[in-house]
Amino acid sequence: MQRLTNRQIVLGITGGIAAYKSAELTRLLKGAGADVQVVMTPAATEFITPLTMQALSGNPVHLHLLDPEAEAGMGHIELAKWADLVLIAPASANFMARLNAGQGSDLLSTLCLATEAPIVLAPAMNQAMWRDQQTQTNATSLERKGIQLLGPGTGEQACGDTGPGRMLEPIEIAQQTAALFDRGLLAGKRVFITAGPTREALDPVRYISNHSSGKMGYALAEAAVDAGAKVTLISGPVNLQTPPRCERIMVESAEQMLAASLQHIDECDIFIASAAVADYRPVAVAEHKLKKGNEEIMELRLVKNPDIVATVAAQSNKPFTVGFAAETRDVVSYAQDKLTRKNLDLIIANDVSRSDIGFNSDDNAVTVISHHNVQQLPLCSKRQLAAKLIEIIASNQES
Repeated sequence: MQRLTNRQIVLGITGGIAAYKSAELTRLLKGAGADVQVVMTPAATEFITPLTMQALSGNPVHLHLLDPEAEAGMGHIELAKWADLVLIAPASANFMARLNAGQGSDLLSTLCLATEAPIVLAPAMNQAMWRDQQTQTNATSLERKGIQLLGPGTGEQACGDTGPGRMLEPIEIAQQTAALFDRGLLAGKRVFITAGPTREALDPVRYISNHSSGKMGYALAEAAVDAGAKVTLISGPVNLQTPPRCERIMVESAEQMLAASLQHIDECDIFIASAAVADYRPVAVAEHKLKKGNEEIMELRLVKNPDIVATVAAQSNKPFTVGFAAETRDVVSYAQDKLTRKNLDLIIANDVSRSDIGFNSDDNAVTVISHHNVQQLPLCSKRQLAAKLIEIIASNQES
């Protein structure tokens, strides 16, 4: 069920004895890497408590359409936009009828009207109710509208009857839900990405840094998430929002970035070092602000910073390691040297001397270099470029 990694699923629960299975379903979805927001109808709370579902999902349970606290946070419109998929399990006959009629009489039905995400129902009801002509008409109509039904199954029911109408087992629903998502190029992979500059302190108010905006690294993080990866973004100081569904660790210095990169490195499948790390740092950081004296020249003593990507690539169980080479001349030859010298699997080189690409620009053009190939990628937006780079990285990582 790796396709569920990083997926955002709204789990709707309607009234019915099968609601007890929703607890196990939530556990399975979470265990497969999905983020789950639970929405319950008033009738559902008669069968299973919101507290149980909150504990299992790790998120507050959404209950009421007109809830000022909810609307101030993740209200029904935000939930509708947030969802990659709306899964309703169990889906009662009553809810199917209301959904088919286009009613928005509670939070869950309103969310279904507002979302552009796929909607999936796992029906659960008495066998006679399932066989009823109107229920069958509703089911057929919902499927024509693009809503998918999982089940129902056939078997013994809580009322003692035997027949169709039983909700599928949670493992079956989870597996079929996973199959609805296209398999991403990096489905189930753990990806670490460094981004932005580092700052090396001179004193409490001054530092050495560079012009990196972090835009390329953040675009790569978004593209990796879209490809199904679980992404940890290790970022220097930038003015960018954390990409959705991405864990971000903020750091300042090269040493802090190295420490964050090596933490949990055993769990990392792909390491992409797009940060512009300062090569040197001051030997000592002044305790107080350095005052301007009479001297015309101030001399600084600097010491070399650790090489983050080379350190990662030197690990005994190293991940697939991708470096970046920001050069102002002889771009390809310098990059090829770094590829070999640092034991990298792939390196992405760009000419930062050009004013239209590189640092602080929204566009970029790069050369992707492996041990067997040199590939030029033309000028395009960093977002478009990131998607292409993730395709190339995924392809090389598998080969």
